[in-house]
Amino acid sequence: MITAQQQPGLAPTDAISTGVVRGLLTGEALTFALASLVHRGLLIDGYGHRQAYIAESIIAAVLAAGLVTAALSPRRAASAAVAAQGLALVGTAMGLIAIAVGVGPRTVPDVVYHVAIVAVLVGGLGYGVRGRRTVRSRVSPTTRPPYPGADRVRNTASSR
Repeated sequence: MITAQQQPGLAPTDAISTGVVRGLLTGEALTFALASLVHRGLLIDGYGHRQAYIAESIIAAVLAAGLVTAALSPRRAASAAVAAQGLALVGTAMGLIAIAVGVGPRTVPDVVYHVAIVAVLVGGLGYGVRGRRTVRSRVSPTTRPPYPGADRVRNTASSR
C-alpha cells in the first residue's frame, strides 16, 4: 500500500486512491496484453484471431499509457484512469458487438473474458470518476477560505 509519506504533497486518501488506480490499470493492461498474445497464437493454440490481436494490443497500449501518466503525475492519476479505461471500455464494447454479429472470435473463453473485463473496466471507471470528484472538491486552505466570508472574519478579528 502506498502511504502519504511515499507520495509527497498527497493526503493519505489520495495516496491510497493513486495506488488503487495504478493497480487497476496495471492489471487491466496485463490482461489485454495476455489476451492479445493468445489471439496472436503465442500462448495457446487454436484461439488465433488477427483483428482481436490488434484490438487487444491497442487497448493494452492505451491502458499502459494511462498507467505511465498516473505514475508520473499522481495528481492526474484519476483523470488518466478515466481516460484510459473509458477508451478501453469503448474498444471492449466494440469487441462484444463483433462477437455478437459473428465477426469476432465466438469461443466461450472470449465471451467470458469480455464480460469479466467489462465489469472490471466499469468498476475502475467508477472509481476513477469518484477520485476525480474528490480531488476537485478538495481545496487548499491557502487558496480559498474554509467557508464563505471566512477571510472577512479573520481580517476583522486581527484588527481588534
